[in-house]
Amino acid sequence: MPRSYHSPRRQADAAETRATIVEAAARLFVRDGYVATSIKAIAAEAGVSVPTVHLNGPKHALLIAAFERTFAGDEGRHSLADRPELVAIMSEPDTDTAIARYVDFLIDANQRSAAIVHAMVAAADSDAEARAAYLDLEMRRHRDMTIAAGWFLQRDRIRVDQLALAADVLGLITGPDPWTHLTVARGWDVVAYRTWLTAQLARLSDNLA
Repeated sequence: MPRSYHSPRRQADAAETRATIVEAAARLFVRDGYVATSIKAIAAEAGVSVPTVHLNGPKHALLIAAFERTFAGDEGRHSLADRPELVAIMSEPDTDTAIARYVDFLIDANQRSAAIVHAMVAAADSDAEARAAYLDLEMRRHRDMTIAAGWFLQRDRIRVDQLALAADVLGLITGPDPWTHLTVARGWDVVAYRTWLTAQLARLSDNLA
Protein backbone atom coordinates (compact mmCIF):
# COMPACT_ATOMS: atom_id res chain seq x y z
CA MET A 1 0.00 0.00 0.00
CA PRO A 2 1.52 3.36 -0.98
CA ARG A 3 2.16 5.77 1.84
CA SER A 4 0.17 8.99 1.86
CA TYR A 5 2.20 12.09 1.17
CA HIS A 6 2.03 14.74 3.86
CA SER A 7 3.59 18.13 3.27
CA PRO A 8 3.11 20.93 5.82
CA ARG A 9 4.31 23.40 3.19
CA ARG A 10 1.74 22.17 0.68
CA GLN A 11 -1.01 22.39 3.31
CA ALA A 12 0.05 25.92 4.20
CA ASP A 13 0.00 26.93 0.53
CA ALA A 14 -3.47 25.42 0.10
CA ALA A 15 -4.75 27.24 3.19
CA GLU A 16 -3.31 30.52 1.93
CA THR A 17 -4.90 30.00 -1.48
CA ARG A 18 -8.27 29.25 0.10
CA ALA A 19 -8.08 32.36 2.26
CA THR A 20 -7.31 34.44 -0.83
CA ILE A 21 -10.27 32.93 -2.70
CA VAL A 22 -12.71 33.39 0.19
CA GLU A 23 -11.60 36.99 0.73
CA ALA A 24 -11.96 37.72 -2.99
CA ALA A 25 -15.41 36.13 -3.03
CA ALA A 26 -16.46 38.21 -0.02
CA ARG A 27 -15.42 41.44 -1.72
CA LEU A 28 -17.40 40.58 -4.85
CA PHE A 29 -20.47 39.33 -2.97
CA VAL A 30 -20.62 42.64 -1.10
CA ARG A 31 -19.84 44.82 -4.13
CA ASP A 32 -21.76 43.06 -6.91
CA GLY A 33 -24.17 40.73 -5.12
CA TYR A 34 -24.19 36.95 -4.90
CA VAL A 35 -26.12 36.22 -8.09
CA ALA A 36 -24.01 38.56 -10.24
CA THR A 37 -20.74 37.11 -8.92
CA SER A 38 -19.47 34.25 -11.07
CA ILE A 39 -16.81 31.67 -10.32
CA LYS A 40 -14.81 33.19 -13.17
CA ALA A 41 -15.01 36.62 -11.51
CA ILE A 42 -13.88 35.18 -8.18
CA ALA A 43 -10.93 33.51 -9.91
CA ALA A 44 -9.92 36.79 -11.55
CA GLU A 45 -10.26 38.73 -8.30
CA ALA A 46 -8.22 36.13 -6.40
CA GLY A 47 -5.60 35.74 -9.14
CA VAL A 48 -6.11 31.98 -9.47
CA SER A 49 -7.57 29.62 -12.05
CA VAL A 50 -11.25 28.77 -12.35
CA PRO A 51 -10.58 25.08 -11.49
CA THR A 52 -8.80 26.21 -8.31
CA VAL A 53 -11.91 28.14 -7.25
CA HIS A 54 -14.08 25.10 -8.03
CA LEU A 55 -11.84 23.00 -5.78
CA ASN A 56 -12.63 25.44 -2.96
CA GLY A 57 -16.32 25.92 -3.83
CA PRO A 58 -19.20 25.66 -4.55
CA LYS A 59 -20.24 29.31 -4.55
CA HIS A 60 -22.75 29.05 -1.69
CA ALA A 61 -20.06 27.40 0.46
CA LEU A 62 -17.72 30.31 -0.28
CA LEU A 63 -20.47 32.67 0.87
CA ILE A 64 -20.76 30.96 4.25
CA ALA A 65 -16.96 30.72 4.55
CA ALA A 66 -16.75 34.46 3.85
CA PHE A 67 -19.12 35.17 6.71
CA GLU A 68 -17.36 32.82 9.13
CA ARG A 69 -13.98 34.37 8.37
CA THR A 70 -15.18 37.96 8.63
CA PHE A 71 -17.24 37.41 11.79
CA ALA A 72 -15.16 34.93 13.78
CA GLY A 73 -11.79 34.85 12.05
CA ASP A 74 -11.91 31.24 10.91
CA GLU A 75 -14.14 28.69 9.22
CA GLY A 76 -16.01 25.74 10.66
CA ARG A 77 -19.16 24.51 12.31
CA HIS A 78 -17.72 24.68 15.82
CA SER A 79 -19.50 26.91 18.29
CA LEU A 80 -18.40 30.47 18.95
CA ALA A 81 -18.29 29.47 22.60
CA ASP A 82 -15.38 27.14 21.78
CA ARG A 83 -13.22 29.90 20.35
CA PRO A 84 -10.46 31.11 22.71
CA GLU A 85 -11.62 34.75 22.75
CA LEU A 86 -15.15 33.79 23.80
CA VAL A 87 -13.88 31.19 26.27
CA ALA A 88 -11.86 33.93 27.97
CA ILE A 89 -14.85 36.27 28.06
CA MET A 90 -17.20 33.64 29.46
CA SER A 91 -14.61 32.72 32.10
CA GLU A 92 -14.31 36.31 33.35
CA PRO A 93 -15.30 36.26 37.07
CA ASP A 94 -16.97 39.67 37.07
CA THR A 95 -20.19 39.56 35.05
CA ASP A 96 -20.29 43.25 34.16
CA THR A 97 -16.69 43.11 32.95
CA ALA A 98 -17.52 40.03 30.89
CA ILE A 99 -20.50 41.80 29.31
CA ALA A 100 -18.33 44.80 28.45
CA ARG A 101 -15.76 42.54 26.79
CA TYR A 102 -18.54 40.67 24.94
CA VAL A 103 -19.92 43.96 23.63
CA ASP A 104 -16.47 44.94 22.33
CA PHE A 105 -16.21 41.55 20.62
CA LEU A 106 -19.62 42.03 18.99
CA ILE A 107 -18.79 45.54 17.82
CA ASP A 108 -15.64 44.33 16.09
CA ALA A 109 -17.44 41.31 14.61
CA ASN A 110 -20.44 43.28 13.34
CA GLN A 111 -18.20 45.99 11.86
CA ARG A 112 -16.42 43.31 9.86
CA SER A 113 -19.40 41.18 8.86
CA ALA A 114 -22.53 43.35 8.49
CA ALA A 115 -22.02 43.83 4.75
CA ILE A 116 -21.51 40.13 4.04
CA VAL A 117 -24.58 39.30 6.13
CA HIS A 118 -26.61 41.64 3.92
CA ALA A 119 -25.23 39.79 0.88
CA MET A 120 -26.19 36.45 2.44
CA VAL A 121 -29.77 37.54 3.09
CA ALA A 122 -30.11 38.74 -0.50
CA ALA A 123 -28.59 35.49 -1.79
CA ALA A 124 -31.02 33.43 0.29
CA ASP A 125 -33.91 35.19 -1.43
CA SER A 126 -32.73 34.18 -4.90
CA ASP A 127 -30.75 30.94 -4.66
CA ALA A 128 -31.97 27.68 -3.10
CA GLU A 129 -28.49 26.44 -2.17
CA ALA A 130 -27.57 29.76 -0.61
CA ARG A 131 -30.85 29.75 1.29
CA ALA A 132 -30.21 26.26 2.68
CA ALA A 133 -26.69 27.28 3.73
CA TYR A 134 -27.99 30.46 5.35
CA LEU A 135 -30.71 28.60 7.27
CA ASP A 136 -28.10 26.14 8.52
CA LEU A 137 -25.95 29.06 9.65
CA GLU A 138 -28.94 30.57 11.46
CA MET A 139 -29.51 27.26 13.28
CA ARG A 140 -25.89 27.28 14.40
CA ARG A 141 -26.21 30.89 15.51
CA HIS A 142 -29.30 30.03 17.57
CA ARG A 143 -27.29 27.23 19.19
CA ASP A 144 -24.66 29.78 20.17
CA MET A 145 -27.33 32.13 21.54
CA THR A 146 -28.74 29.29 23.63
CA ILE A 147 -25.27 28.76 25.09
CA ALA A 148 -25.06 32.50 25.78
CA ALA A 149 -28.46 32.43 27.48
CA GLY A 150 -27.22 29.58 29.65
CA TRP A 151 -24.27 31.75 30.65
CA PHE A 152 -26.65 34.52 31.75
CA LEU A 153 -28.64 31.93 33.69
CA GLN A 154 -25.50 30.73 35.47
CA ARG A 155 -24.72 34.34 36.40
CA ASP A 156 -28.25 34.77 37.85
CA ARG A 157 -29.14 37.41 35.26
CA ILE A 158 -32.21 35.49 34.03
CA ARG A 159 -34.55 32.85 35.42
CA VAL A 160 -34.58 29.29 34.14
CA ASP A 161 -38.04 29.76 32.65
CA GLN A 162 -36.65 32.64 30.58
CA LEU A 163 -33.90 30.59 28.92
CA ALA A 164 -35.51 30.00 25.51
CA LEU A 165 -36.84 33.56 25.30
CA ALA A 166 -33.44 34.95 26.28
CA ALA A 167 -31.79 33.03 23.44
CA ASP A 168 -34.23 34.59 20.97
CA VAL A 169 -33.73 38.10 22.36
CA LEU A 170 -29.94 37.72 22.36
CA GLY A 171 -30.10 36.58 18.75
CA LEU A 172 -31.88 39.79 17.88
CA ILE A 173 -29.99 42.44 19.84
CA THR A 174 -26.46 41.12 19.28
CA GLY A 175 -26.87 40.58 15.53
CA PRO A 176 -25.97 42.74 12.55
CA ASP A 177 -29.43 44.27 12.00
CA PRO A 178 -29.42 46.57 15.07
CA TRP A 179 -25.80 47.48 14.33
CA THR A 180 -26.65 48.45 10.75
CA HIS A 181 -29.84 50.27 11.70
CA LEU A 182 -28.34 52.28 14.52
CA THR A 183 -24.86 53.07 13.18
CA VAL A 184 -25.58 53.29 9.45
CA ALA A 185 -29.22 54.29 9.04
CA ARG A 186 -29.47 56.41 12.18
CA GLY A 187 -25.88 57.62 12.38
CA TRP A 188 -25.03 56.52 15.92
CA ASP A 189 -21.35 56.46 16.75
CA VAL A 190 -19.72 53.39 18.26
CA VAL A 191 -19.80 54.85 21.77
CA ALA A 192 -23.58 55.30 21.62
CA TYR A 193 -24.06 51.80 20.23
CA ARG A 194 -21.80 50.31 22.90
CA THR A 195 -23.77 52.09 25.63
CA TRP A 196 -27.08 50.85 24.21
CA LEU A 197 -26.02 47.23 23.78
CA THR A 198 -24.32 47.08 27.17
CA ALA A 199 -27.52 48.32 28.80
CA GLN A 200 -29.59 45.72 26.93
CA LEU A 201 -27.36 42.89 28.08
CA ALA A 202 -26.96 44.16 31.64
CA ARG A 203 -30.75 44.37 31.99
CA LEU A 204 -31.55 41.28 29.96
CA SER A 205 -34.12 39.98 32.44
CA ASP A 206 -36.05 43.28 32.15
CA ASN A 207 -36.25 42.77 28.37
CA LEU A 208 -37.93 39.41 28.90
CA ALA A 209 -40.80 40.62 31.06
